[in-house]
Parts: sequence; structure tokens; C-alpha cells
Amino acid sequence: MHIGRHESISAVLTNGNVLMIGGANDRGILNSTELYDPSSGAWTTVDSMNDVRFLHAISVLLDGRVLVTGGVSSGAGITNTAELYDPSTETWTLTANMSHGRYFHAATVLTNGQVLVTGGDGTGPPNTAELYDPSTETWTMTGKMNYERVSHTASLLANGKVLVTGGEDALAGPLNTTELYEPSTGMWTTDSSMHFGRFFHTASVLIDGNVLVTGGVSDNYHITNTTEFYNPSTETFMPIDKIKNVPSSYKPFILTSKKVLADSENNGTAFFNTELH
Repeated sequence: MHIGRHESISAVLTNGNVLMIGGANDRGILNSTELYDPSSGAWTTVDSMNDVRFLHAISVLLDGRVLVTGGVSSGAGITNTAELYDPSTETWTLTANMSHGRYFHAATVLTNGQVLVTGGDGTGPPNTAELYDPSTETWTMTGKMNYERVSHTASLLANGKVLVTGGEDALAGPLNTTELYEPSTGMWTTDSSMHFGRFFHTASVLIDGNVLVTGGVSDNYHITNTTEFYNPSTETFMPIDKIKNVPSSYKPFILTSKKVLADSENNGTAFFNTELH
């Protein structure tokens, strides 16, 4: 990349290129973005966002545009701004603001094309949720979650519902609770609890529709190597093999063989480990 950064977020565009967005470095919070072309292995600098931000969330919309929401902006302020990246013009435009400023939130593209933004720390209660409609570029509040959550995951299931897992509560600590969002009603229902409380974890929807929940920070705020499967048909969790190495941050990649590749980053040391599940 042209600029060193951490806490940035990347999005795989519909053309296969990767857009690296925002983050921070020793010079401050960034609004710069870069494109990676896998065919050439080259990075190019593209239009910068209107606002600097890190700890934000991104969503690739059904029309190929990228929606960036919230995060921490200049002056350590929590922002409610949102903006759209158009790959055809490689430019950013501001869109309507969210109802609440948020960071460590989750954003999920629904089957109807709307974006569900849930929880996070910020200017509103961490159990709030709101919907973005790309056709009108407007936000509306939807049903509140049953639990306040920060640093959780929100996964779109094959049945169109959204599974929210774990996260952190200011009083309860790492959560093992989960809940389901029904887009047709805008309501939340509690679901089976995970076997382990966790936040900063990942949740990967597999080809068979099951969800693999991996790692994160768990009880007593220790980095955990526990993993578990969620079965949407039975709405239950089942613990499986632990991750052999315990990185504090890693990203899973779904392979065509129905396996998941867990790519380590670091836990205070440099990790170059990958594991298959």
C-alpha cells in the first residue's frame, strides 16, 4: 500500500478489486482509500473519503457501491456520518447521516438490498438498530435488540434473517447471547446462547448455511481459541475443534471446498499462521 494504516477495513468489489478504506497511523486518522488489483498485484490511490474515520463499518451494496458508516473521526469524536463509494467513478459522496454516531458496530446487507446497522458504542444506546435504504439514501430506526452489544457480529442467513452473536456489554462483559432479526417485521427474538461469551470474534456463513463462530476475547478478557457451529435449522450451537494458534485478530476466508481458512494477524507478536476448519 502507499500509506501505512491500522484499523482500516477492506471491501471486495464486484469486479474483484479490493478497496482499503480509512484507518489510522502515527499521523492521525485517515480518509485515504486505495485499490488493490489482484490481476496485477498493484495498489493505486483513489478518491479520499469526505471524513476521516477508523473503527467504522462497510457494506458492499447489491448495486456494487460501498457504504461506509460511522467510526471515530477527527478530535476523537464518534461520527454518525455515512458515505458512498462508486466503483464506476472511483469517487465518494456523502449520504444521509445515521440517527446515532457509532463505532464497533456491525452492518449487514439484507436480501432486499437495505443495510441493517446494529449496536456499537456511541451517542445512542448500544441495543439500537437502523436501516439504510440505498434507493432513497435515507435511514429509519428499526426494532431494538434485546441486549446492548459492542464488537459483535451480524450474519445474513440463507432464510433472510440476521444472526447477531456475542459482543461486549459494559456491565456483563463478553456476551454468549445471540438473537435473530426478522426483516419482514423489524423485530428481534432471542436465540440459543453460545457455549462461550466472546467479542472481537468472527462469524462466517458457510456454503451449507451453517455459521462458524471463531475466536475473539472471552471470559476474564482472555483471547480464546474456541470455535462453534450454529445450525439455523435447529437454532443451536455446537462446540468444535479449537484453533491451534491464538491470534488476537484474524480474518476467515470461505473456500470453495466448504472449509474456512483462518488467517492470523497478531497477539503482540508477528503471526504468519493459517488454519483450515
